Amino acid sequence: MSEPPVIPSPAVRAQILATEHWSLLGTRSTLWSEVMSRITIHLTVVSASLVVLALVAQTSGFGTSFRILSIGLASIALILGTLTAVRVMNASHDDSALILGMNRIRAAYVALDPGVADYLVTSWEDGRTGLMGTYTMGLRRSTLSHVIGSTSMFVNVVNSLVAGTLGALVANAAGASATVTAVVGSVCGLAYLGAWMEYGRRTFAEPGAEVTGPG
Repeated sequence: MSEPPVIPSPAVRAQILATEHWSLLGTRSTLWSEVMSRITIHLTVVSASLVVLALVAQTSGFGTSFRILSIGLASIALILGTLTAVRVMNASHDDSALILGMNRIRAAYVALDPGVADYLVTSWEDGRTGLMGTYTMGLRRSTLSHVIGSTSMFVNVVNSLVAGTLGALVANAAGASATVTAVVGSVCGLAYLGAWMEYGRRTFAEPGAEVTGPG
């Protein structure tokens, strides 16, 4: 005859939950530390490219060499920026999963001791309501404000400026007029930003972003 399963005490359950909670917090901290390093490298490359172009312009003017170099550096900056944007988008998605996981752990805390609910600043609910509740820590903030001020939006705006500059440089090198060059640059920048915003919308609009338990 099999023995009945051992039911751990509330203290043991709380300790297990706390261990998992700290594990998720550590993962989140490591995640964003790596992402911020990537962003720093990207911005350093963009800044260094501008310095190089300024030195070349002072030395040899805005001739063919300058145009070729500027197109090359802008292309490199855009490629690195796009790779960085992909990483930031993935990190944001992973961060949502980590937040929801910690929300579920808080729900377990509340189940163990309902009285702690009044002392929790962050949410213990699943879904987008719980996600935004933890991000804003109970403060009222629109989703639009959260998106516009996000790290992903910052990176995409920088990349859009680079994409617009690259488009204008190529148009200028092809002999386009100043008006056409400005239009091409604006269209390239806006198209790049619009494409990434749509990609982000589809990524975070997918169902199944909620954390689900076993069973």
